[in-house]
Amino acid sequence: MKNEFRNWSDLRIFLAVARQGSTLAASRKLGIAQPTVARRIDALEGALGLTLFDRDTRGFKPTPEACALMKDAEAVEAAVRKLGETALDLCQARPIRITAFSANFSPRVNAIFSEFSLLHPEIRFEFLASVEVLDLMAGEADIALRLVRNPPHPDLISRHISTAQFTLYGSGEYRRKYGFPSSLNDLAGHRFVSFKRDGAASAMDEWYRANAKPEQIVQTYSEISVMYAAIVAGHGLGVANLRYARDYPDLIPCFDPPPEMNSEHLILISPDAYRRPEVKTFTKFFAPRYAAVFRD
Repeated sequence: MKNEFRNWSDLRIFLAVARQGSTLAASRKLGIAQPTVARRIDALEGALGLTLFDRDTRGFKPTPEACALMKDAEAVEAAVRKLGETALDLCQARPIRITAFSANFSPRVNAIFSEFSLLHPEIRFEFLASVEVLDLMAGEADIALRLVRNPPHPDLISRHISTAQFTLYGSGEYRRKYGFPSSLNDLAGHRFVSFKRDGAASAMDEWYRANAKPEQIVQTYSEISVMYAAIVAGHGLGVANLRYARDYPDLIPCFDPPPEMNSEHLILISPDAYRRPEVKTFTKFFAPRYAAVFRD
């Protein structure tokens, strides 16, 4: 006789009924409706071509055939449990690597990570705070929180967060000495401080060089926070993200943010990483909460 047993989950129901003594008790143990438990037992008996339980008013009593199958069914149960434990160990051994500009890991954003970790303590993270653009397709990181002006690699999974705006900022001290430009067409005669670091793309530095003469760029820094401090000190004007400029109350915008300076704020995920269940779980949790931070 051909054995048509295919549904491995029926073994879990079989063991529960054998151990609990009835489909009702098994349904409570499994959290499954009693009619479903009874139906799956009938289906399992049909697939195996065996009567597994004697039914009477006192419940379900395993037949000799059922008792003969118990050892093998329990071996499958143990193997499934071991598989789950191994998968969990692998998940814990392999952190989710997230790269972003250090300011992205603000207290509000870190609170989202803390909330997620309370729900999923088995999932670990590695934070790669850097202005360098790590190659997700090459496996240098799993997830990037990134501002982009050009379309990302088409194979990356993308989640839109916000549109980041930029404008030119200065200090009160600079304005007293030199005044502020009124627009992008009024930059002649002004001094600028810039950001540039080897190995890191700098749209900011490219913007200066496209809109100002080289001699107008009087200082260049490899740390964004130091550049902001130089703007506050009055050393020159500088481009800043409106969101992050809020942390520097002494920065004064010269004019409204020009649309051509906008960048798309995205969560980018490598396709290999996205195949991992824990990465999908994290992305589903994190993306809407992270976007809410930038809607405020």
